[in-house]
Amino acid sequence: MKTFGINFYTRKARVKNGTTPIYCRVTVNGVRVSISLKCSINLANWNKHKGMAKGSKQEVDEINTYLEQVRAKVVKCYRALLLETDTFTAEDVKKKFLGEDDEQKRQTLLGLIDYHNERFRDILEWGTLKNYFTTKKYLEKFLLTKYKRKDIPLKELRYKFLTDFELFLRKHQPKDHQKPMGNNTVMKHIERMRKTIHLAIDQEWLEKDPFARFKRRLEKTDRGFLNTEELECLQKKRLTIPRVEYVRDLFIFSCYTGLAYSDVMRLTPQQLTIGIDGERWIITARKKTDNPVRIPLLSVASEIIEKYKDHLRAEVTQTLFPVISNQKLNSYLKEIADLCGIKKNLSFHLARHTFATTVTLANGVPIESVSKMLGHTKIATTQIYARVLEKKLSEDMSQLRQKLSREERRKEKQG
Repeated sequence: MKTFGINFYTRKARVKNGTTPIYCRVTVNGVRVSISLKCSINLANWNKHKGMAKGSKQEVDEINTYLEQVRAKVVKCYRALLLETDTFTAEDVKKKFLGEDDEQKRQTLLGLIDYHNERFRDILEWGTLKNYFTTKKYLEKFLLTKYKRKDIPLKELRYKFLTDFELFLRKHQPKDHQKPMGNNTVMKHIERMRKTIHLAIDQEWLEKDPFARFKRRLEKTDRGFLNTEELECLQKKRLTIPRVEYVRDLFIFSCYTGLAYSDVMRLTPQQLTIGIDGERWIITARKKTDNPVRIPLLSVASEIIEKYKDHLRAEVTQTLFPVISNQKLNSYLKEIADLCGIKKNLSFHLARHTFATTVTLANGVPIESVSKMLGHTKIATTQIYARVLEKKLSEDMSQLRQKLSREERRKEKQG
């Protein structure tokens, strides 16, 4: 249990023209610090034993009121630190009172996450940044549940903290949706937390990674995509509401270009060019990675560009398409899925998977070419998005059977 005390005093050595500055002394576990309160009093009006002004003048009342306000604020700072950590000092209370504890705040786990989010606010996509807010929310719940604290200093982090947090996430019963977190969701929260820890090491707030021994365990998952029949159904579906039709068209455009939402919304007429084959190409760079992307346009994608090239809202933003938020777009896609009888969870990123599988790989486009069009630097990344479809396997094996059959007939004739 910590000992804590506050008292106010003056210094005779600082008396000038009969007045002296007033100081606040804060004591934590026997260690004292002084805070200059930037106010003075006539020495004759100071009660040394009570640590307050004496007399009945209005000036005396004002000083005593101010001292009580200071006392209340110091106590509040002390209690706030008490909730955060057991290792703070009187100097920490002083810094918090004076508002000089920003650096100290960053050296706590939640303060570090706040620092990360502020630093990368204009760099990360909102969809990525909001995931850090979610991770922080779960850390807050974990700290209150496990440690009865609102925060924890970085220097107190140990390997067990991370394993306990992992267990907390796996056992957590969410109220806003039915299913508990899957393994990969848990690993994503831990991965985001560890990225902020690496930032703390870069800033020299931590000497080493307390979680260095932790091994991330991701389960392989199938990425959703539309098959040929579902894609055709979506293309041919007659939609009478313009906003719904527009969202469908954007989705189809992505299915035939592989561009993500942010890249589609940033496309400009200047990024359309004529390629070496004399056909229209899109030449751009991915917003997420800044990797260059060169995509020969298929006729379906070209027709959609033509459909919206004179749209007033697109002219205002000088983009190929009118801008719409990702949230609204995905909300409308749910309506479209219902209208088309598609049972899959239709989101805009599903179009990118569809491009990689149904539109390109299933039609014999080499994975190296698909990787370039998706803006990947490694084939391994493309293999996560794409898969060899059963239809393609069937076609390949059928060709192999025919080849082997011809070879057998040739041998029989020669024999």
